[in-house]
Amino acid sequence: MISRRPERPEGQQPLVPPGMQIAGAWSWRILAILAVIAVFIWLVVTLERIVVPFLIGIVITALLAPLSAWLQHHGVPKWASVVVSILAAIAAVVGLIWLVVNQISAAYPSLARRTVEQYANIKQLLLDSGIGISQRDFVTWSNDIGKWLQTHSGSVLSGVATAGSSATRVFEGLFIVLFTTIFLLVDGKRVWRWIVVLFPRGARSAIDGAGVAGWSTLTSFIRVQIFVAFVDAVGIGAGVFFSGVPLAIPIAVVVFLGSFVPVVGAIVTGVLAVFVALLFNGWVIALVVLGIVLLVQQIEGHLLQPLVMGSAVRVHPLAVVLGVAAASGLAGIAGAFFAVPLIATLNTMVTTVASGRWRRLDSQHVEAGIRSERQRHKHHDEDDPLSDEPDFAI
Repeated sequence: MISRRPERPEGQQPLVPPGMQIAGAWSWRILAILAVIAVFIWLVVTLERIVVPFLIGIVITALLAPLSAWLQHHGVPKWASVVVSILAAIAAVVGLIWLVVNQISAAYPSLARRTVEQYANIKQLLLDSGIGISQRDFVTWSNDIGKWLQTHSGSVLSGVATAGSSATRVFEGLFIVLFTTIFLLVDGKRVWRWIVVLFPRGARSAIDGAGVAGWSTLTSFIRVQIFVAFVDAVGIGAGVFFSGVPLAIPIAVVVFLGSFVPVVGAIVTGVLAVFVALLFNGWVIALVVLGIVLLVQQIEGHLLQPLVMGSAVRVHPLAVVLGVAAASGLAGIAGAFFAVPLIATLNTMVTTVASGRWRRLDSQHVEAGIRSERQRHKHHDEDDPLSDEPDFAI
């Protein structure tokens, strides 16, 4: 006999108020979502040596995919398009590194001499300032620095000893970056189909539409970020050059690279430019360079970011700042670098699914790819219990 829940007498209030029931239902669902996010973050931090190179490979793929597609559109075979795109990227990076090293090597004697002169000038300025600093204080500070170096020499030597291990990690990371880029450029659509068919059949179209929108946002962000970084580098580099400050090209390259790290990159590269100007040209030119840096950053923040970046990344600045702070706290520089593109991509994917825009996106290639794979493997039958499983692997 099936027991029934006793009916509540008419007029009696429920033991748990409806508001509390709704709050409880929402609470455990939110806690479940937060738990999944926490586990995901823990896995990312734990597997940082694999995840970071993989993400770098995805970013490079988003950068090189338009060039590879353009070459294929003009009749170049796919393998040749991929090779040319990767070699062009490597040549650009090697060229920038060679340019910076060449410029710094040529200016190193002057840089060392000016550093010693500026140290002597600052020392004399402090001695003559009347604030109570004497020659004995400088001797004491020098001795303290020497004692500190002797005390921490073991840490320095251990760091040198682990340099080989660090070099090995760097080569491992470069290997993962290179192969991720190659496979995604050659077979990116097939890899994406493999990911989509891991989801239930009813959710595949929405997942695919969200992925298409997210990839479009990522590629747009990378192109726009390169343009903004180029404008920053040209503006600050030209200002430094016409101010008579040496090392204008290395400073421009550092500004270009630093622009990919939101908030922090602009501050660090601006301080570097002002420091070089102070070291070689004095405090007047340093103030001029500071004004140039602030002007370029204001143009970026009030003109380029709203007009150019706003069309590619529809994320509130507060979310960007908080995301960069949280990501940098979890993963350091790598977290700060990936924070904005990750936030922008996830925001686009979530809003695409929530708003239903995925229905208007081209998702047919996923199901078409599944059908083509099943036709190729005739041993998979409609009645096969594994027919819903992926028919191929990466």
